[in-house]
Amino acid sequence: MLSRIVTLIIKELQMLLVDRSSRMILIMPVVLQLCLFPFAATLEVTNNTLAVFNEDNGRQSLELIKRFSKAQAFSELIPLYSELDIRQVLDNQQALIVIRFPADFSRNLAGGHSATIQALLDGRRSNSGQIALGYVQQILLNYNNERLIEQKRSPPSLLITRNWFNPNLNYVRHIVPGLVAIITTVSTLIVTALSVAREREQGTFDQLLVSPLTPGMIMIGKAVPAMLVAMTQATIILLAGIFIYQIPFVGSFMLLYLCMVFYVLALVGFGLLIASICATQQQAFLGVFSFVMPTVLLSGFVSPVENMPLWLQYLDWINPLRHFIVIVKGIFLKDIDIPIILHNLWPLWVIAVCTLSAANWKFRQHLG
Repeated sequence: MLSRIVTLIIKELQMLLVDRSSRMILIMPVVLQLCLFPFAATLEVTNNTLAVFNEDNGRQSLELIKRFSKAQAFSELIPLYSELDIRQVLDNQQALIVIRFPADFSRNLAGGHSATIQALLDGRRSNSGQIALGYVQQILLNYNNERLIEQKRSPPSLLITRNWFNPNLNYVRHIVPGLVAIITTVSTLIVTALSVAREREQGTFDQLLVSPLTPGMIMIGKAVPAMLVAMTQATIILLAGIFIYQIPFVGSFMLLYLCMVFYVLALVGFGLLIASICATQQQAFLGVFSFVMPTVLLSGFVSPVENMPLWLQYLDWINPLRHFIVIVKGIFLKDIDIPIILHNLWPLWVIAVCTLSAANWKFRQHLG
């Protein structure tokens, strides 16, 4: 029995590596996502344009404008000269934020009174606008504190922030560990689903079913190559994250790969289920795409799971990527404890058992 399974595994690996298009599917996603995602998929706000309408022209307003121009979030500062200019730059998306200084701004500050500044944001880019507004508010806070110190007055209570696990808020530390889970998801589903669909198109799948191989042996022969491919791609991303992007790995490699085995088994079950209802490779590819998109969107990689409606959070429990994202980020960045890992590991085991059992049942139906 073991020799039959090994022969099937070798055959699957040969089909993956001999075909040029299959090699491209296995290699290109890793290379492209490693090069593009850490820089493109980021919530950091940089190289945006700030517009300023200064009706004051006093010393204090000019000092603040100088500080705004030096902020990393804003690469360009546009001076405005009328209220009509404000509408034009926002309508044409020429600026993310418009800062308006009233005519009495510097006079009020010099007289010891409070002074107001108006910030106008482009609501079409609400997320970026709110982040950039935070930078503006931080600049204003630092300026106010410096003025109080110059006047020998104690500044108000300050909130000192310390970021655990990512002290410099480097967004690459959020992206790269997540890529381990996402690329593993895509490659495993493609390898398993397209493998079965390709054999159906070539007419060799029926030969497998009538061969001495049992449905369970066929599933093992399809699962092991997908697991090897996923492990290899995950290793490449881990090494790139550690040595190229300089992200410290603080957890256990052995524990991460053990969890990855459970995760890949869950994905193999989904891949075989997709393949069981698809007759061609095109249908299998569309089925994988239809599965991957909601899986990624609901995984917590894009937005927190806690922000979703409660019913969707319960439904998302069957999403294996949701659980593995927590595991891989926790082991990579936090060295999380075993109880936390088990809390997300046992759902992967349940999903794997259910999906593999369903796939085995579908294969037995074909035999019948």
